Amino acid sequence: MMRVIFLGPQGAGKGTISSRVSAKLKIPHISTGDLFRDAIAAQTPLGKEAKKSIDQGKLVPDLITNALIREHVEKKRCKKGFILDGYPRNISQAKSLDSFALPTQVILLDIPEQVSIERLAGRLQCKICKRVFNINAREDDKPQVIKQRLAAYRAETEPIVDYYKKQKKLHRIDATPTVEIILKKIFRVLC
Repeated sequence: MMRVIFLGPQGAGKGTISSRVSAKLKIPHISTGDLFRDAIAAQTPLGKEAKKSIDQGKLVPDLITNALIREHVEKKRCKKGFILDGYPRNISQAKSLDSFALPTQVILLDIPEQVSIERLAGRLQCKICKRVFNINAREDDKPQVIKQRLAAYRAETEPIVDYYKKQKKLHRIDATPTVEIILKKIFRVLC
């Protein structure tokens, strides 16, 4: 069973890479960003709470996020494994995940902050197919919000790197080259 986590700052390519790895390994790709966007679009109570945080450049509270992830990874389609993109984002979430679905591998997609800002400032996501294009449109990709999101990442997510390094599960991958080069490196780690 493969339970793979993709970590990295916003704009590192977690969604793109996770989708490609998911297709090759034939295990579900679970993106917290997609789960929250779907809940926001459906205007569920969870979606409304998530939207408040996201619009302010903050992370969605752990209690909501942990429950949402647990619900999805315990579904039958995840029996052979899964790929998590965007979760866990802090030590508390990592420990919560360990309690119900212990990860087997953690891939850190590493990029400099300036590359993250450049990528995000020019990103557009199709509302129907969720495919990402490079034109500025998403509300959470405005320069000021990007900087807030990166600050939140540094403060809350980077400590997870040490957490998984101590468990000998962490693999750091340079996410600045082409997707094909990144994928080759990842498949060497996973296969």
